[in-house]
Amino acid sequence: MEIKKFGLSVLLIALTIATAFAQNPIIQTFYTADPAPMVHNGTVYLYTSHDEDVTIKNFFTMNDWRCYSSKDMVNWTDHGAILSYQTFNWSRGDAWAGQCIYRDGKFYYYLPVNQKNGGNAIGVAVSDSPTGNFRDAIGKPLLSGFGYIDPSVFIDTDGQAYLYWGNPELYYVKLNKDMVSYDQEVGIVKVPLTKDGFSTRIKGADKRPSSYEEGPWLFKRNNKYYLMYPAGGVPEHLSYSTSDGPTGPWTYGGVIMDVIKEGGAFTNHPGYIDFMGKSYLFYHNGGLAGGGGFKRSVCIESFDFNPDGSIPLIKPTKEGVITGASNLNPFNKVEAETIAWAEGVKTIKDSITGNIIVTKINNDDYIKIKGVNLADGVQQFEARVASLSHTGLIEIRVDSIAGKLIGTCKVGANKNAQKWETKSCKLSRVKGVHDIYLKFKGEAGDLFNFDWWRMK
Repeated sequence: MEIKKFGLSVLLIALTIATAFAQNPIIQTFYTADPAPMVHNGTVYLYTSHDEDVTIKNFFTMNDWRCYSSKDMVNWTDHGAILSYQTFNWSRGDAWAGQCIYRDGKFYYYLPVNQKNGGNAIGVAVSDSPTGNFRDAIGKPLLSGFGYIDPSVFIDTDGQAYLYWGNPELYYVKLNKDMVSYDQEVGIVKVPLTKDGFSTRIKGADKRPSSYEEGPWLFKRNNKYYLMYPAGGVPEHLSYSTSDGPTGPWTYGGVIMDVIKEGGAFTNHPGYIDFMGKSYLFYHNGGLAGGGGFKRSVCIESFDFNPDGSIPLIKPTKEGVITGASNLNPFNKVEAETIAWAEGVKTIKDSITGNIIVTKINNDDYIKIKGVNLADGVQQFEARVASLSHTGLIEIRVDSIAGKLIGTCKVGANKNAQKWETKSCKLSRVKGVHDIYLKFKGEAGDLFNFDWWRMK
């Protein structure tokens, strides 16, 4: 019996350590794919497609696009589903990979869908805010044709905007300054998929001329243009090509990330940003519980370019981004859906307030918030909650799920999911930067809904 207890203790310690360092996948409340990061005014906005929990006909089941934001690259705030394929009244479904960009006070989101009358098309949605409300900018497809998916938008330093897309071919157009039309004189340009530009096919029965598959991502660094893309056939790896100009000719650069063997995702999709002086590769895998080829999850790795500007081979990890770009301030209101890691919970839009909230909270579920700066110490914890049970509690722990308990907040018993109340509790004085774990305790079943928290 003692041996069994010792073995169980070792297992619990191992799981605690693994959880403490795991950052990938970065979203645990939904299956997310096709990451499209955008930096705007000191915040990273991450746009994703969304694999539904229930897969229909053993194929991609995707109805809307989601948005998350972060100021530190480790804690991500959920802004919910910001639009769906129904935003385009000419669409019948398939909300696949898109990209959003800012220009002249507006945000333009280029999105592939299938048309009601059949065939692939790329629409453009526009908003005054990075998190919506997005609306159809032109009331019709911007582009339509076979394989017209996975648009990537880029604005060069001279102000000229480009849109790349395509599977199995690669195309681009020069967007006009209005961002909702393109240069008709230049027209749609088909990129030559040469061996020198995109290597050669290494697997697959099809006769495609190169390794290029889909999902292009265009960016510029130090006067060199980079085009990342899934490559090689299925399962996909990530590769890149470079050029001295935004339209080529392209020179093959190499493999960025090998095929991910864990998790069962046979696709991948790159996204890249430079944020606070560091470079980050976004991608997806099937690593979340229950995940796979049609239930994918977004991940991030930080990396350094080689001195000659080439991109090294980047290894996918469970640790992801360990050190945040900044620390989180708990003295301001923190949205409950700001999460570094979570177990068990989901997020929804509250039907009354319109806020995104944390829900489906059950006993032993928890939320981790990374790199919280407690400064010279905290004395009180406040939480905005709506109780569903008379036994709900929030344990506030530091540094691990089994770490020091610094306070316990009793949620209460109004048993009304729409009656929001602010509950508080005293905290033991802890100073400095710590990971905070909000561990939920109570009887069986849903305990409460959770809107925000802060410390004093």
